[in-house]
Amino acid sequence: MVSVKRERSIELDDEDEGELPAKTSRGEDTEDRRSRHCPYLDTINRSVLDFDFEKLCSVSLSHINVYACLICGKYFQGRGLKSHAYTHSVQFAHHVFLNLHTLKFYYNYKDIRRPPGDIMFLLVQRFGELMRKLWNPRNFKAHVSPHEMLQAVVLCSKKKFQITKQGDAVDFLSWFLNALHGALGGTRKKSSCITKVFQGSMRIFSKKLPHPDLPAEEKEALLQKEEYQEKMDESPFLYLTLDLPTAPLYKDEKEQLIIPQVPLFNILGKFNGSTEKEYKTYKENFLKRFQLTKLPPYLIFCIKRFTKNNFFVEKNPTIVNFPITNVDLREYLTEEAQATVKKTTYDLVANVVHDGKPSEGSYRIHVLHHGTGKWYELQDLQVTDILPQMITLSEAYIQIWKRREADDDTNNHTGA
Repeated sequence: MVSVKRERSIELDDEDEGELPAKTSRGEDTEDRRSRHCPYLDTINRSVLDFDFEKLCSVSLSHINVYACLICGKYFQGRGLKSHAYTHSVQFAHHVFLNLHTLKFYYNYKDIRRPPGDIMFLLVQRFGELMRKLWNPRNFKAHVSPHEMLQAVVLCSKKKFQITKQGDAVDFLSWFLNALHGALGGTRKKSSCITKVFQGSMRIFSKKLPHPDLPAEEKEALLQKEEYQEKMDESPFLYLTLDLPTAPLYKDEKEQLIIPQVPLFNILGKFNGSTEKEYKTYKENFLKRFQLTKLPPYLIFCIKRFTKNNFFVEKNPTIVNFPITNVDLREYLTEEAQATVKKTTYDLVANVVHDGKPSEGSYRIHVLHHGTGKWYELQDLQVTDILPQMITLSEAYIQIWKRREADDDTNNHTGA
């Protein structure tokens, strides 16, 4: 077996022969640093490698400038944009090659068509590959590995999210959606497929409050100033944060803790345009109220279960009672939006649950199978079916709702 002495990034061009000139000084150090972060090395399949074959291209049968694909073991000629090796790399997403003459290893990023230095597009590439594997009608494998996708997450997030360390699901969701949006060319003004699917908008009414320790006369005087008058801003969102009421820990006659419950529509009242809540910052306090102006095709709720104090993170275990289907959000829209928007009814399609303590807990997810209308619970590699009634008893953390596009009840087959 050939040992790896040094990996180099391959820069593909139109030439089919010849080696690349060696990088020098700082340029070579940069390439070496990049090679250590190559997300493709784990795709090498040693079980299919056999270097006893005659060094001929499997397509052209030429022995000139032949490379071995280290993912499938086949031999191909050349490195240029029109070569058989490059075509194979693009078609099958195989990215690691061995030059059978120089015994040097190469990996490439050129085939994912991203601008130089824009490593975030690697995330789009890996996510797209994973989705194609999941939904490919010709893929008869019983499982699909997300390992390459997870490697891209580690690399693109600069190790903020790691495979071996559990992170917060809401933090990851926020980062992931924004990373995909930016990598696909989206900006604050320019949309992408991410914003078209998940982005809605709301009006935020905010009013600055005087410091609570001031005398009543000074407070009254400040409230007359312009900076303390209510202001309105239009703001987009990719998900809505739902605040839970403070969880009182009552005890019953058996001295057992009682976990409180709250209806979904109670915490959705935050967006009815009239409910006010005080929000504290480091220096100032504000009174805010919210009202929705646009609803996206897929609506994400993030239920705020965790709060940080000066010493540790606390979790609110309140159970949110919600229907599985037929949630109408029309009353949370402004009057102008209500007059123009026809479809405001949503059905639940995914429910992410957090179990246990904030630092020691685990995640599981409930997913609706659209073909059969059945619900399944996923946790790590375990997949089991679950009754819809059991979903509402969990400590929901993230929910994804799909807007009904049909006027009938064809989607209402899960039973709440």
